[in-house]
Amino acid sequence: MILNTGNRTDIPAFYSAWFYNRIRAGDVMVRNPYYPQQVIRYRLSPEVVDCLAFCTKNPAPMLDRLAEISIFKQFWFVTITPYGRDIEPHVPDKVQVIESFKRLSEAVGIRAVGWRYDPIFISEQYPMEFHLESFEQMAASLSGYTDQAVISFIDLYKKTRRNFNGVQAVTAAERIQIGQTFAAIAGKNKMTLRTCCEGTELEPYGVDCSGCMTKAVLERAIGVSLKVPKNRHNSRTGCDCLLGSDIGVYNTCGHGCRYCYANHDDQTVKYNMKNHDPSSPFLIGNAMSEDVIKEAKQVSYLDRQLSLFL
Repeated sequence: MILNTGNRTDIPAFYSAWFYNRIRAGDVMVRNPYYPQQVIRYRLSPEVVDCLAFCTKNPAPMLDRLAEISIFKQFWFVTITPYGRDIEPHVPDKVQVIESFKRLSEAVGIRAVGWRYDPIFISEQYPMEFHLESFEQMAASLSGYTDQAVISFIDLYKKTRRNFNGVQAVTAAERIQIGQTFAAIAGKNKMTLRTCCEGTELEPYGVDCSGCMTKAVLERAIGVSLKVPKNRHNSRTGCDCLLGSDIGVYNTCGHGCRYCYANHDDQTVKYNMKNHDPSSPFLIGNAMSEDVIKEAKQVSYLDRQLSLFL
């Protein structure tokens, strides 16, 4: 199975001590986000976890202890965008994040770490020219440390519209100009440009539109073929990524990004973060008397008859 940590929150940035505690304990408890009394217990063992998948804006808190998860195969996405504190109030300086990215790549390998430049939006402060220049500068800095870059355009969820007043969708003409230019820049820096749930609009311009965390992407990262049941793929239309089994919790990410889909509001996030206990098997809070705990059905997807990219 693939164990995800980053679809609901940023565990490496804010909860790395808790995560390493769970690795030592060998299990983690996860509440159903819609039915909180329903709890799933996941075993944290390489016997049943084929890959630990991370998505973070700041891997630095994890870096000094990576040896503790070296027994696991891993895949990391690090999001680095050019936005300022007005959009990403609590994301570390991007120069620091790039340096952390390089350290991470050196530790886990170039195929096991990807760069995300998303979400993309166009505004008076962040016009098209700004994105084209920023992407080129960042790609040059990351050249040799990753061979893949992922982009997506801002999705106007209800939460996003509420927390990011005045944001507008990116037009088709803008998407094509970005895709075409970014693909050329990525190629120059020996990267494949991929999109995340954006359809096939940019395929004619050399963009891989098959997805960002697909079976093929993960197989290449971990060097082993996977036999994944069809029902384990993401159910979103146009997305074939393996995004299930997430151990994070919504409304717990402290970055405060205005475009965030996972946070409802700042007060809820602050309340939840205050209820974080690094020693708890739960990311937020602890066990409650009414909890109904079920063991996750964890089955390895590894095809032990075939290894890739040897």
